Amino acid sequence: MAAATSHDDPRTIGAPLVSLAMPRLRRQAGRLQDLPVSGEKQVLLAAPRGYCAGVDRAVVAVEQALSRYGAPVYVRKQIVHNVHVVGTLEEMGAIFVDEVDEVPAGAHVVFSAHGVSPAVVQAAADRQLHTIDATCPLVTKVHREAVRFAKQDKQILLIGHADHEEVEGTFGEAPNHTIIVNSPEDVDLIEVDDTENLVWLSQTTLSVDETMLTVERLRERFPALQDPPSDDICYATQNRQQAIKQIAAQSDLVLVVGSSNSSNSVRLVEVALEHGAKAAYRIDYANEVQQAWLAGVRTVGVTSGASVPDVLVQDLLDELADAGYSRVRAEVTAQEDLVFSLPKELRDSSRQAGGRGTEHRRSVS
Repeated sequence: MAAATSHDDPRTIGAPLVSLAMPRLRRQAGRLQDLPVSGEKQVLLAAPRGYCAGVDRAVVAVEQALSRYGAPVYVRKQIVHNVHVVGTLEEMGAIFVDEVDEVPAGAHVVFSAHGVSPAVVQAAADRQLHTIDATCPLVTKVHREAVRFAKQDKQILLIGHADHEEVEGTFGEAPNHTIIVNSPEDVDLIEVDDTENLVWLSQTTLSVDETMLTVERLRERFPALQDPPSDDICYATQNRQQAIKQIAAQSDLVLVVGSSNSSNSVRLVEVALEHGAKAAYRIDYANEVQQAWLAGVRTVGVTSGASVPDVLVQDLLDELADAGYSRVRAEVTAQEDLVFSLPKELRDSSRQAGGRGTEHRRSVS
């Protein structure tokens, strides 16, 4: 499904509604030159893109905590993996720390969307911290699966990146029952005692294709490998990957807005290249686009990671319009209307304050 539209109004192209009062970046008009190319220049705009329901919930949780308790409110790790979101929340009074032992005793601390291990929860309790758990419910689902399988004495093969906060949190639920599998190449290195009692889980933000390749290789080694009750890779990750697959082969250049530590944003670049894009780059801001990237480019594909506010995409579209890419066509591959309730610690306060309550905002594409 495709629809042509102007890029002037983000809601006409399925942008998520964003609560953060994020200023538009100052742009240098005409920074990118309008280079001649063969044919009409255009932008293919992927939809869905940007904020998912879990990110939305986590960002609003920090906003609501600041509104109710006042600054500072502490956040363990980055609430979501986006430098602009983190910087904006810092300006509002959030303080980001690596571990809870950096938080003053008795203060308020928000756990990020990526989740935490039981050890972190206990460490916060030991310091008498007031915790607000903004873990994405889809990550919480994987945590619960890990706990359940460990109680069944199953060996868990957790597909994901060992240094990612989400994997650290899931691993921490059942460390004695879990082996982390970083990539398909790691499969041959796995050693288990009981090959008949294995189950796999995965990080929610991985490449769908690479995850399935890893599962296939695991099953070749361990035919009795059991599947989780449902797919662990989140709906938003899958939808954004499917959307970029649709436009990649039609694009001379793909630009992915997202931060370098955002797993799903990095995956979008890889998926674009794997599915026909001639070139693909990840950027945090529109002013990072290099003039040389546009040489000979007729069609630019644009998308953004699941932790990216749409204001950053709009800035990119404005930059591209200055360079002659004023025609924007949305490529819609899915509709999203999932909404998560705010963390339980904030629900009553949100209603009392006249806020969004449990259904704080609806994200659609």
